Amino acid sequence: MKIEESSIVETNDYRVIIYPASRPFTAKESKTIAEKLYDFLGGWAAHGKELSSSFKIEKNQFIIICVDEEKEVASGCSIDALGKIMRELDAEFDLGLFDRMKASFVENGEVKTLKLSDFKAKIRSGELSKDIEVFDFSKNTYLDFLSHFLQPFARSWASSIS
Repeated sequence: MKIEESSIVETNDYRVIIYPASRPFTAKESKTIAEKLYDFLGGWAAHGKELSSSFKIEKNQFIIICVDEEKEVASGCSIDALGKIMRELDAEFDLGLFDRMKASFVENGEVKTLKLSDFKAKIRSGELSKDIEVFDFSKNTYLDFLSHFLQPFARSWASSIS
């Protein structure tokens, strides 16, 4: 079972925070993640002011948090609170959400994740085809996420690997 939450359709350019897991979520994990994020985001605030936010579980492996900062800016304390709940989820399910030394890509229609060093080695050796699509976790606005989160290898950050 795949859970996709909050199909965000607004056109505002929300702030996006991407938490990439090192593997796909199980159905139980997706359910628990969704429940905990609903609870957390329902009361998420910055300096006592409610934050307009939502989340989406993308490709059953990436947690996307959106905040409408035109209404209220997420402060350092509110981002710390989000980090705390995400660290709890990470520890509970051993997801690798904070491991930034990895690369995720789509090969033959399947999302795969490798250690960054292994990914680079497989690209250099030709073991991994350059016909893949590569995820970019650095996107920080919703419009950028929509148009550039998954890119063909040639247009991705990985194309500089030689």
